[in-house]
Amino acid sequence: METVKIKKTAFNAIHHLLGAKMVDFAGYEMPVQYKGINHEHETVRNRVGVFDVSHMGEILIQGKEALSLIQKITSNDAAKLFPGKVQYSCMPNDTGGIIDDLLVYMISKDDYLLVVNASNIEKDLNWIHEQNSFDAQVSNISDSMSLLAVQGPKAQQVLQKLTDVSLKDLEYYTFTIGELAHIPNALLSATGYTGAGGFEIYVENRYAAHLWEAIFEAGKEEGIEPIGLGARDTLRLEMGYCLYGSDIDDYTSPLEAGLGWITKFNKDFVHSGFLKIQKEKGISKKLVGFEMIDKGVPRHGYEVWNENQEILGTVTSGTMSPTLKIPIGMGYISVENSAVGNEIFINIRNKPTKAIIVSLPFVNVK
Repeated sequence: METVKIKKTAFNAIHHLLGAKMVDFAGYEMPVQYKGINHEHETVRNRVGVFDVSHMGEILIQGKEALSLIQKITSNDAAKLFPGKVQYSCMPNDTGGIIDDLLVYMISKDDYLLVVNASNIEKDLNWIHEQNSFDAQVSNISDSMSLLAVQGPKAQQVLQKLTDVSLKDLEYYTFTIGELAHIPNALLSATGYTGAGGFEIYVENRYAAHLWEAIFEAGKEEGIEPIGLGARDTLRLEMGYCLYGSDIDDYTSPLEAGLGWITKFNKDFVHSGFLKIQKEKGISKKLVGFEMIDKGVPRHGYEVWNENQEILGTVTSGTMSPTLKIPIGMGYISVENSAVGNEIFINIRNKPTKAIIVSLPFVNVK
């Protein structure tokens, strides 16, 4: 039987030195926590923390018809991009589901970078190649790139010490390529998946250790700390952000997932006709957020019931919110039962546990 070799990011040795609890995540050995998820969560919400997210995939699409290919495979309108702009989007499949959610970076007129989920790199690449009937070249550069997310209200303060780029002028979902900590051609992006503000930094692997050391040295006064994937999950859930494989997948449509805002019908894309019909006819289920009233933490896969214990849907994500100090979750529920304020019941160990549907995000960050 063939054993699959687990991948390691360029920061792997650093995580071990810092005593991180390591887990297998999407084929990579990744830190899930260092000092504890709640502590790390609060560090990012209140100060600044650093995530190794080098497991994410980076795919270059280049050439005269790069935009045409991106317009075909993604649901958002990439024609609205300009050099230095980032766009959140998704890749629909040919049955109305989602192959992946991703970021699209426009570097120049014929040069784009797609940032995709680690578990989907091969699947995404195969799909892009299948759809590529254009004058466009597709390159997987994932294994040569390192990515750090520096997140939190003090992230700008820390990183400004390391670059001449005016970070306060870098608007949300824009990026620049420049020198950072004496590293040339670092891609510095005003993005992140925490809702706490901050930046994501892409560099070649050979600069990874230097980048980590420089950021932690610069952030000493601000109380900077390394953060694991556990807190990344609780932070994104408090914001109501979808996690691929939990809240969205090959069998959920972007409209059902509340991603109609990145589904633009002013262009044709893969299976756009089906999604247009779904929009006109209306969806039968939708992703909602809920807070627990009774004791109990909702988990992925738990059933959602009405008061008669009839199944209304399924929980996709759930946790004890470190900020709100109550259990929260998201799940798909039949549209007729999905109104904010509706009481529902989560089947926790075969017991109806009361919850209430709330509007997202769960936490309003200043």
